[in-house]
Amino acid sequence: MNEQFFGLSDTGKQRENNEDLFIAQQVHGGKFILASVIDGVGGYAGGEIAAEQAKAAIIDRAGKPFNEAIPMLAECFYLANERVIAEKKRSNKYQEMSCVATVALADISTNLFYYAHVGDTRLYLFRDGSLVKISHDQSFVGFLEESGRLSEQAAMEHPRRNEINKALGFESNLDQHADYIETGQSPFLPGDLLLLCSDGLSDMLSSAEITSILSRPGSLKEKTRLLIDMANEKGGRDNVTVVLVQNDKTPQQYAANKVTESVTKPQPVVEQPEKTVISAPVHQKKSNTATIIFAILALIFLATSIYLYKLPPVVKTIVPVKNIPGKEEIKLQQTINNAKGRSILLSDTTFTTPVIISQAIVIDKDSLLLKAKGNIILQCDTGYNGPAIILSSKCRHIALDSLSFTGFTIGVDVAGNILSLKNVRFNNCKSAIRQSFTLADKKYISGQLPVLTFKADSLPVKTK
Repeated sequence: MNEQFFGLSDTGKQRENNEDLFIAQQVHGGKFILASVIDGVGGYAGGEIAAEQAKAAIIDRAGKPFNEAIPMLAECFYLANERVIAEKKRSNKYQEMSCVATVALADISTNLFYYAHVGDTRLYLFRDGSLVKISHDQSFVGFLEESGRLSEQAAMEHPRRNEINKALGFESNLDQHADYIETGQSPFLPGDLLLLCSDGLSDMLSSAEITSILSRPGSLKEKTRLLIDMANEKGGRDNVTVVLVQNDKTPQQYAANKVTESVTKPQPVVEQPEKTVISAPVHQKKSNTATIIFAILALIFLATSIYLYKLPPVVKTIVPVKNIPGKEEIKLQQTINNAKGRSILLSDTTFTTPVIISQAIVIDKDSLLLKAKGNIILQCDTGYNGPAIILSSKCRHIALDSLSFTGFTIGVDVAGNILSLKNVRFNNCKSAIRQSFTLADKKYISGQLPVLTFKADSLPVKTK
């Protein structure tokens, strides 16, 4: 038996600590190979703690008996999520910590692998010199790349590439959110290779660069080291973690003579009248040539059919993901991001339909006037419970003019900024405005907080 798995993690060139962890080991007496990459989120120390809790939970659950692999892997994430949240409750210092993770369970005896995924760590399948990305990045930039709106290189360089939509520790009771965890399974054929990695690798190396290294001869350890070294050579902006799992069984070979026998099976000879046999030699030569060509084509067709049957395509079982940004929503966010001046005019000839909001529109400019010309409606997407617009702490003065908000839990989330409203309507919004303030931790505070004041007949205001 050859080597089957290897994992390695590196701090990288620009980080002081490593918040990545990995799993690469056999479970259940060697029947399965358990592999995982976990990337901690939440600043110094917090991310490490979240990753440690998740790793322990995955190993604990995967080591116990199970009937079906995919439900078991989902349970790994349910347990990991509960442990991260419980740890957050123990200390106010780690309130922002969470982690993203990908876990794979390889069953080499049956040539199958199963996986579960949350966040932007990645799972690839390398087969016959081709690299196939199995998991989907649960992030705004990942959606843009996979939908064809961004090239791979543009996604790797995008300023929002590190923003994620889902993680372990974000929400409680994940078992009640059927769309939160991505799961699936695929054939894992002799010679196949699985690559699990953190974004410290995928943000630095393109698919072509990863493929070139995996295609080289050498051990899994050597290839893992090469991947990490190349990521560091290109800048090493983040922790870099790589796990490789290989189906080390010898790929089956199909002898050509067996196929030939089935194609060239002797056929009964039908005698023809003597007069029909007479023909010019050149005509007979052409007839033999056509027969040979037909037999070769039939042989190629049959061999191709057998090959495709033996090497089925990757089959993924992915739970449908809700709250994927639509074209109008993406257009609105890009319009705000790309604004050069301090005012934006939104025309109803550009936004001809209500803008369905599935993820908060973020404004992080110092000053901005967002004015609508015509009837511009921001409408809450089904299942989305967040604000329509978030004003980041960078904002100092934001003005909204002639916009309509419909069906949101929160219309605008304000982080202690100055917000001006003119001709703005909130329709069926539980809270029009939510205002929050950041104050010094564990210190006595004295002073008066500003109160938002608007001229309106009925405008519910919530201050946090």
